[in-house]
Amino acid sequence: MSTDRPTGPADADESGAAHRAEGGAEVGVSRFSRRARRRDRDAEKKGSLLRELPVLLVVAFVLALLVKTFLVQAFFIPSGSMETTLHGCTGCTGDRVLVTKPPYWFSDPQPGDIVVFQGPDTWTPEVQVAEPSNPVTSALLFLGRAIGVAPPSEDDYVKRVIATGGQTVQCCDEQGRITVDGEPLDEPYVFENQPLETRAFGPVTVPEGRLWVMGDHRSASADSRVHVGDQYAGTVAVDDVIGKASVIVWPVDRITLLDSPDIQQQQRADGPTVQGVQGDVVAVAPLLLGLVGAVPVTAVRRRRRSRRARASGPSRRPPGTGWRRVRPAPRTRPGRSRED
Repeated sequence: MSTDRPTGPADADESGAAHRAEGGAEVGVSRFSRRARRRDRDAEKKGSLLRELPVLLVVAFVLALLVKTFLVQAFFIPSGSMETTLHGCTGCTGDRVLVTKPPYWFSDPQPGDIVVFQGPDTWTPEVQVAEPSNPVTSALLFLGRAIGVAPPSEDDYVKRVIATGGQTVQCCDEQGRITVDGEPLDEPYVFENQPLETRAFGPVTVPEGRLWVMGDHRSASADSRVHVGDQYAGTVAVDDVIGKASVIVWPVDRITLLDSPDIQQQQRADGPTVQGVQGDVVAVAPLLLGLVGAVPVTAVRRRRRSRRARASGPSRRPPGTGWRRVRPAPRTRPGRSRED
């Protein structure tokens, strides 16, 4: 004999109310779960960024070091010896230039090139720079020099190549021009030349593997002429050349490519050189490579983390997230009990 009592309209109302209550509870749980999942995703993103930041800093530092060593380096122009091609005058904003190294991987500097080099030990520094003794300060100075916002080392110079190994350089001809192997140079970049009676030097035959260099601001440049009496006859070694000054990158109103005029074109039978154009083109590529080098590393790491997060699923969320999945209670049809 069944003990179930007959169901009536009141029972149906009660079942409907229970069903609506269960549905409301499910909606509340669903909304709570979405908010909790959103909080978890935000927390996971923050944690992922904090975990990746040290790696990104190390990668950026290594890339900067490699780019500086092999491809391109920024330099600050501290003096006015290359005016007006490169600004470094007292009271003005010194230029920052990019010095590219690939142009001299397979060839030596040519006359007309603007080069940055380490001067011989017989050269007197044009600027005085106090080197810090603190390791942290030294590291910051290194980074500053790498991006061209700090003064260069005392033995770093920027000059223009006038003559190369085996050539004989002298000043002056009847018009006061410098001659190389007896032929006058075409130098439209010269600024504030010295008086004719004081600019004479030479003749000097440049040894093989060395360069005769001079500043564009002839009356304010301590270049090869000043050191002509040393053991190197004022020349610098090709091996001491750091790279070719190719681009002015700062200040903004002076951003421009630096050309390399063929100042000895009268001596050449094959016409004007194209090395200057090649150097300008090469100047841009290393910079772009250095800037985008860290992108693939970051993308691969984030992709791996995303795959692991999707594979783990919601059951492997870190403890203490403040929510858990709730299984809804079984539903019953209106007007029927669970025992039916």
